[in-house]
Amino acid sequence: MYKLNTEKTIIPVIMKSAKQIVIPIFITGIWINLSESIRWIFLIEPFWIEKYQGLNITFPDENVNMIAWMIWGFFYATTIFILSRKFSLIQTTFLSWFVAFAMMWVIVWNVGVLPTGMLWFNIPLSLFEAFIGAFICTKFFKVRKANT
Repeated sequence: MYKLNTEKTIIPVIMKSAKQIVIPIFITGIWINLSESIRWIFLIEPFWIEKYQGLNITFPDENVNMIAWMIWGFFYATTIFILSRKFSLIQTTFLSWFVAFAMMWVIVWNVGVLPTGMLWFNIPLSLFEAFIGAFICTKFFKVRKANT
């Protein structure tokens, strides 16, 4: 009878690699969603509600919108993880922040719905969020820098 020797197959290699990818993204995603939720609840929500009321439109706060933001948080965590494989902690922090926040705020400002008053504290807090996310990906998990 033939016995499958899993040590000589690629399955253990794939499983080990998957853990090295999934775990840091998951932990970083939890951090980002927690950070975003706390910042939203305690600081930012009134700015958005007031801005939308001033425009005479309803702020989109249905459950589906909250789920979309949670998915965004894990996409952002994936972005941080990918950047952390190639760049330093500080570079990853600023690149990921620029991709996720600066570009989003420019777009939202361009369509006229960005409450600019929140940026005074939202910029430093979002940079801190990006830094901790990058720290999780670079310091708690072995980083294999790409050779270029």
